[in-house]
Amino acid sequence: MRLPLIALIPLALAACAETGGTATGPREVSEIPEGVRAIVAPGQDLNTVQIDESGCYVYRYYGPVETTYLPLRAMSGAPICTRAQG
Repeated sequence: MRLPLIALIPLALAACAETGGTATGPREVSEIPEGVRAIVAPGQDLNTVQIDESGCYVYRYYGPVETTYLPLRAMSGAPICTRAQG
């Protein structure tokens, strides 16, 4: 017994439905706070800054092989975050 193709449509559409989870991806930063600008190390692209899931600033790095997000670092080398890291 073969199922008509139309019977598979609800199954296919169900695969596209949201599962109800909360998506907490990176958030783009429209304006970098002055305090962050004052401590950021040179050589980082401040035009592509986001805040990641852990609350830290990241910037888009265009490498020779791939493009990825790296932690935005202070002149001391520490990552810059919106809350204390523990």
